[in-house]
Amino acid sequence: MAEVLFYEHPVPLNRVEHKDLRMKAVPNVKFAMNAHSVPLTGVEFGIAARDLLIVFAGTSVTDAGPVALLGLRQNENLYVDADGQWSPDTYVPAFVRRYPFVLAEKPAGQEGDDFTVFLDERYEGFNATEGQRLFKEDGTDSELLANAVGFLGDFQQNVTRTKWFMEQLNKHGLLEPRNVQLQKEGKDGQQGKSINLNGLFVVNEEKLRTLDEKTCQEFLREGVLGWIYAHLLSLTNIDRLARRLDVREQAEAAAGAVTN
Repeated sequence: MAEVLFYEHPVPLNRVEHKDLRMKAVPNVKFAMNAHSVPLTGVEFGIAARDLLIVFAGTSVTDAGPVALLGLRQNENLYVDADGQWSPDTYVPAFVRRYPFVLAEKPAGQEGDDFTVFLDERYEGFNATEGQRLFKEDGTDSELLANAVGFLGDFQQNVTRTKWFMEQLNKHGLLEPRNVQLQKEGKDGQQGKSINLNGLFVVNEEKLRTLDEKTCQEFLREGVLGWIYAHLLSLTNIDRLARRLDVREQAEAAAGAVTN
């Protein structure tokens, strides 16, 4: 299964095996604490750009996709605190909000829809006694499950549209590599350290300005220009992300001093 960050034991949703399964609300997102980036769909760019750094990540420009950069160190989400609380008043990507459900493509040759619903059986909110049922007594979807599946369907449509968006960026050669380098000053006489992030791409504004009129009109009609400029505006959030890291490191240093 692709893109199964967070999911420890994803299994297909089954009306028989899961007929008595219930789901209670869990007031944290601890499952996302170690995700320093998550995929983002284009329709999220506008609102996400207020708080998050939006870049394109991949091994090459041809397989790059949009992500929200959530941390500057591996396995660290700077938007989630030690209690698993997402930073207040900041955008939570749909990739995170869809958990513990996910749509996955069916293997070739299987009948039915192209996608099937999976759930993470190890999600701590699942149980047999507390919370809302996934299925009604007659075996039909509960309102909870219907809403979750609807959200997954919308998300998948947005993923498809985002793939088209990426095809357009590559078709017109608009992406260029961008290495993020941050130099952190040392304290108390200690040597400073640098942070280097590779494998990232951004839109080249010079190439964007040289697009022909027909392409610009298509981009405007399809909403692509809005997505591109939201991405470009979000790049200034690297400073806010660096400040979040400073706060986290200061807390770690204080905790270490208390321990010692």
